[in-house]
Amino acid sequence: MRSKIQKSDAEWREQLTPEQYRVTREKGTEPAFSGKYNVSDEHGIYHCVCCNAPLFENEHKFNAGCGWPSFDRPFTPKCVEEQTDTSHGMQRSEVTCARCDAHLGHVFTDGPPETTGLRYCINSVAIAFHAGE
Repeated sequence: MRSKIQKSDAEWREQLTPEQYRVTREKGTEPAFSGKYNVSDEHGIYHCVCCNAPLFENEHKFNAGCGWPSFDRPFTPKCVEEQTDTSHGMQRSEVTCARCDAHLGHVFTDGPPETTGLRYCINSVAIAFHAGE
């Protein structure tokens, strides 16, 4: 694995839009059904908006009806990391980019049982789609 990307708060703010910064660096969430990747069937790979690391393949995306892009697995097992998130009175597994620690969303165990059984619920604003990859 590549070494972690570390930037100052000012560098992240300069690189990202205010909404990207709020979600990826401050662990925010975009409103449900607001993201541009909620419904997309085009072939390609979703990359981290902060560091461009490949994170998810469109082939493993499914419509969970939750309002955010949902995937049943990451691009590789090591491209994301999980941490316990106890915010908002819940216990969830937060998903972050393994390369730059960007907050991406959460993973739940209510995904498709015929594949992994996992649902990586990801903020559209935290990812950038590269068509045709």
